[in-house]
Amino acid sequence: MRSAPTLSVVVPIYNEEAVLPSFAERLRPVLDGLGESYEVVAVDDGSRDATPLMLTAMRRSWPQLRVIRLSRNCGHQGALTAGLHRAYGEYVASIDADLQDPPEALASMLRLAQAESLDIVYGVRTDRTTDTVFKRWTAGAYYRLMRRVVGRNVPSQAGDFRLLSRATVDVLRQLPENRPVYRLLVPWTGLPSGEITYVREKRAAGESKYPLSKMIRLALDSITGFTASPLRLATWLGLAGMLVCVLLAVFTIITYLNDSAVHGWASSILITVFLGAVQLLCLGLLGEYVARIYVSAQGRPNYFVGYDSAAETGIDDRPATPVIVPHQADPDRMAPTL
Repeated sequence: MRSAPTLSVVVPIYNEEAVLPSFAERLRPVLDGLGESYEVVAVDDGSRDATPLMLTAMRRSWPQLRVIRLSRNCGHQGALTAGLHRAYGEYVASIDADLQDPPEALASMLRLAQAESLDIVYGVRTDRTTDTVFKRWTAGAYYRLMRRVVGRNVPSQAGDFRLLSRATVDVLRQLPENRPVYRLLVPWTGLPSGEITYVREKRAAGESKYPLSKMIRLALDSITGFTASPLRLATWLGLAGMLVCVLLAVFTIITYLNDSAVHGWASSILITVFLGAVQLLCLGLLGEYVARIYVSAQGRPNYFVGYDSAAETGIDDRPATPVIVPHQADPDRMAPTL
């Protein structure tokens, strides 16, 4: 049996055949030069391109590379959860494969955590000029909102590029989150933390796997998962709507008594549209929370592991929840045919 490594690097991957070779060429020298034992936990999130075949080929010459294949596409946070739950390292880092976050910073993260006995080291972006203006604006708005919702302990411009101690990972594993948002859950733990800064680079190749729709979904999950304020907002909007109705009723009575009422359609349309919008907004906010209750009541795991190459290395697998392992399939058989 092989002992657990000092560092595990979790890499969620989905259809990254264009960038995967460049990512491996930059990541491996950094990890080999640490002077510490390590594993790279590549979580294939149901890729449909040549990514599974490329990972299988890389494993033949890179013994520290471990491949976990999810049986279906579970999303970035689901793949990240699978990697965190099944990593063995004393420290666990997470990084995307698009090379926007530099692998070279992993060494600084590990050294900082070891030197100062930190449980969390965040990678904080100091320059996002490679992103579009719209992406920078929406990202800035998201972090400002999250700091108001969760607290000032949420680092500004810190995504999913971070390093966690084993104690932190164990805490996260115990949380009953159905839709975890780690960029908020990790600072919520309040464990000792530090930061390293870096300049965000352009995506090395391929296309972004985080379009506007997923950004909106992340924002909704972040808000509804950490605060009930939107429900209170619905209450305040309802009160505001009632106040407007009372004021309009008073105005109508006064004009009627003065015999100067000119009945038009504009005021009727405006009040109808206003009340309808408030009602729909309130129903939408309530629906988001009811949906979370519904999903939580179902109790379905947010990822399904179809294959884990750790079974071939002689390491005893940690019990991971949630996880369903129907069989340890042959990786070549699970890979798509080119």
